[in-house]
Amino acid sequence: MAKNSFYLTTTLPYVNAAPHIGFALEIVEADVIARYHRDLLGEEVIFNTGTDEHGQKIYEKALEQGVDPKSYCDEWAAKFADLQQLLNLSFNHFIRTTDEHHIAAAQEFWRRCQANGDIYKANYKVKYCVGCELAKQDSELIDGRCPLHPKQELELREEENYFFRFSRYQEQLLSLYAQDEFVKPKERLNEITAFVKQGLSDFSISRLRDKMPWGIPVPGDDEHVMYVWFDALVNYISTLSWPQNETKFTEFWPGIQLAGKDNLRQQAAMWQAMLLSAQLPPSRKILINGFIGVDGQKMSKSLGNVISPTDLVKRYGLDASRFLLINLGTFGEDMDVTFDKLDLNYNAQLANGLGNLCSRVAKMAEQAGVSIESSVNELPTEYTSLMNAFDLKPALDCISVKISETDKFLASTTPWKKTGEEKTAILTEAIAQIQQIAHMLIPFMPSTAATIKQHFQGQIQSFTTGLFARIA
Repeated sequence: MAKNSFYLTTTLPYVNAAPHIGFALEIVEADVIARYHRDLLGEEVIFNTGTDEHGQKIYEKALEQGVDPKSYCDEWAAKFADLQQLLNLSFNHFIRTTDEHHIAAAQEFWRRCQANGDIYKANYKVKYCVGCELAKQDSELIDGRCPLHPKQELELREEENYFFRFSRYQEQLLSLYAQDEFVKPKERLNEITAFVKQGLSDFSISRLRDKMPWGIPVPGDDEHVMYVWFDALVNYISTLSWPQNETKFTEFWPGIQLAGKDNLRQQAAMWQAMLLSAQLPPSRKILINGFIGVDGQKMSKSLGNVISPTDLVKRYGLDASRFLLINLGTFGEDMDVTFDKLDLNYNAQLANGLGNLCSRVAKMAEQAGVSIESSVNELPTEYTSLMNAFDLKPALDCISVKISETDKFLASTTPWKKTGEEKTAILTEAIAQIQQIAHMLIPFMPSTAATIKQHFQGQIQSFTTGLFARIA
């Protein structure tokens, strides 16, 4: 990876359901990181996302609707691409696993693993969760069912498939995990380390075409298509024009990967072993989120408690939705959300906090005729340390502390009681603090940051409307 380049990617959501708040959090986190590295550090950034479009779940959904799988995927991929405008995302790569260049890359990746002796044919007899698109061991089941998809019957599969020699990479994976925070948070690092220490079983990487034809053809064997995870994981490097453009690939890889904790095994173990097999560098870091529950329950269509990104933006506005998502917590434990909790945070931190601070200082400065020629674009050391460590929620808290400190400064200096140069000096200092707050907000709330910067530069003018209207 070149010194002034930075690459990060979300997982590719499976196109069998609409975007929900969990993926909204992941992609906004990625956008915050990308904007920080691009806009505040001046690096050249590739921010990748896209859609995962092969596998049995997609095939079955398309059959249910009486359409061909590609047409089904086209419709759903557009819904995820629409998130760019809905959430003001700055991703500059959107890859679909049905793209021709990805298909070619996945087949070349297969060939390299095969040349390294890590792909072989064997009979396949296993309990399989279609919801996870993963084989399950008895130790992973609760009452004979997958805990993530308890309403789905496990399939008992027996056929001849190609396998990846996962068992070969136990020690190399453990060495990788010994690096400083290869997986964040530490709890997930401990979890994947324990999983690998138990011993690894080789996993199936193909399906018979006559049973499930919707997949990338296996090189040299028309009777098989690639298992969806093997194909999809390769997107993280195919999006960098691998293997055709080695210069671009080596400039940006290895990169940062974001995922939910249900993707921990695939991202931090399976994919890393596959990279080692293909003799490519492992990822730089894996950032793992917990699950988001709603009022103490798992989000579920049947319960009617699914919160969508559109729901958030409709209620709070775009930048406020980004703030509230990050404020839930990042790369840690499970989170719980209700609209009542979100309303409280919105009113306390945005309407009564940031919005009120900006409005009253701008009004006083306009009345006093204050003019500001310079802008404060310095970043506090604590903030940059947190952002460099991908501690996004603590960095956002750092901004909230700065807002509170500015409020306390105004309360102690009482500019509304002062006149002349004394009042101007106090307001000038408060504006400098607000300018710094706006600069820190750029990755999190880019439109709001731009608005604040515009109002507090030159001849100060009050806001005709507040930045954030209170929610009753």
